[in-house]
Amino acid sequence: MNKEKLDFKDEIKKQIIESASLKKEIIEKHADTINDIAIAIINAYKNNKKVIWFGNGGSAADAQHLSCELVSKFLIERKALFSIALTTNTSILTAVSNDYSFEKVFARQVEAYAEKGDIILGITTSGTSPNVLEALDTGKKIGAITVAFTGQDTSKIKNLADYLVDIPSKKTPRIQEAHIMIGHIICEIVEKKLFAD
Repeated sequence: MNKEKLDFKDEIKKQIIESASLKKEIIEKHADTINDIAIAIINAYKNNKKVIWFGNGGSAADAQHLSCELVSKFLIERKALFSIALTTNTSILTAVSNDYSFEKVFARQVEAYAEKGDIILGITTSGTSPNVLEALDTGKKIGAITVAFTGQDTSKIKNLADYLVDIPSKKTPRIQEAHIMIGHIICEIVEKKLFAD
């Protein structure tokens, strides 16, 4: 019996090139905004404020990942920074979803935890996740600094975010790869400025 030799190298190459090309676009489109977000987070920490992250699915994983980088460490041994992800308490997630609606699952937590001057950062590849939109709106009313990482659709979110990083793609994997890269860059800048200097 002949076994067909499978070869996916062309597909692998295509996807890596596509991801790299998108990231080059981000340099031109968002370097200034990413810089401004890093500065806002640095200033928040200097004023004893915190960073609050949230998102759904893969974006929930990214929120937890990036929050962890600030609490634990990124590259430098240093004290922990106050950062929380709103996707980790299953009792809150299920209670709010059951008692109110899933659209309120982050907004209720922002109402409980966020203060004026905190950074709240919502991640949504679609740019239209109702629970992310509601949380950003709640944060704005509190006086928090609102940040959004999205895909290319910003029609519903652009007025809710003080800082918006919209990735010019419709492909969820490419958008998520860009989000985690940007999050890592911000974490490294924040850590270096607060501790290495």
